[in-house]
Amino acid sequence: MLPSSPHAAALLGGVLLAVLTACGTSGGTRSAEPVGSEAAASPVGTEPAIPSVAPGLPGMPPVLDPRDVYAADRPGKLSPAVKGFPSRIYVPNTNSDTVSVIDPATYKVIRTIEVGRQPQHVVPSWDLKTLWVNNDLGDSLTPIDPRTGRAGRPVPVSDPYNLYFTPDGKYAVVMASQERQLVFRDAHTMKTARTVPVGCAGVNHADFSMDGRYFIVSCEFSGELLKVDTAGMKVVGQQKLPFKGAMPQDVKLSPDGGTFYIADMVANGVWVLDGKRFTTPKLTPTGEGAHGLYVSRDSKELYVSNRGEGTISVLGFAERAPVKKWRLPDGGSPDMGGVSADGKTLWLSGRYDSEVYAIDTATGKLRARIPVGSGPHGLAVYPQPGRYSLGHTGVFR
Repeated sequence: MLPSSPHAAALLGGVLLAVLTACGTSGGTRSAEPVGSEAAASPVGTEPAIPSVAPGLPGMPPVLDPRDVYAADRPGKLSPAVKGFPSRIYVPNTNSDTVSVIDPATYKVIRTIEVGRQPQHVVPSWDLKTLWVNNDLGDSLTPIDPRTGRAGRPVPVSDPYNLYFTPDGKYAVVMASQERQLVFRDAHTMKTARTVPVGCAGVNHADFSMDGRYFIVSCEFSGELLKVDTAGMKVVGQQKLPFKGAMPQDVKLSPDGGTFYIADMVANGVWVLDGKRFTTPKLTPTGEGAHGLYVSRDSKELYVSNRGEGTISVLGFAERAPVKKWRLPDGGSPDMGGVSADGKTLWLSGRYDSEVYAIDTATGKLRARIPVGSGPHGLAVYPQPGRYSLGHTGVFR
């Protein structure tokens, strides 16, 4: 349950910190500490010191574990807000203008929902109560009630290629790719609060820092990255990636909050970026057409969908490098998706094959290949563990 006031949030944060200090553990898996860190210097036989966290964005729920931003995403750790929601896979079919709804227990499509033109992503709202279908060319958002699976009346929104939410739950951030804008809107009514023009082409994916005070945005068509001040609603940094024809895609923060990973379809790997300093990132090769990024439920691994070669690379956060690769039998085009609530299945859309893949995260074996509409893209696995949603296909904290 989320704190209802800044005072309550501060009190809860203090209680959690006291518990962590007394027990020396958060109950989750600790991510690797960098060499030379306070933890690495701790004497043998003592618990490592808990790293401090800068004051978060006002109104943002307190960080549960300063060593792991995904501490709230453990298997089965569902919020009371999603109690009673059936487990479903929502697949936006960009060429069919529909959303296919899959029952993960049977691997069957149980419903097809007509939506607006060219749906790109299905995005959980910050409060977890609504799924927003981004009808990019239809200039609208279609709300879906995840309790009933029914669609509501579309809300007019211009060029909603992708959608995120500020960590305080105050604003939705529309990635208006064709219009070259970041549009901050009221998270509930979707009324425009501020429009931020950007000097790059193809804004599409993002993720927020651990303290929520800034976020990193990828610009697909100009091969650039932006750093955006969340509260100020302004671009504070911009850089060109050092690779000819770079096409950055999904963005994901490391569990320890120190690094951002950015998939790149042309560079065929992930860029590793120091978000705070916003210096030139380094490329880690994964596979052809690297596209989507998903964190395992134990926060130890990052799943990278390599759309151009039909594989998934598994990157170890401790190693900062791929530790294994899974290949889809008979090929495929793994794109966007998410991890099941229990962490046992990785769900990905097959962008160019009109199908969805269910992959065993323990073995990498394909559990199911499910036919859907044409051009499946940003599918959402719902519900998932977490206290609130930062948007996209489900970034929970």
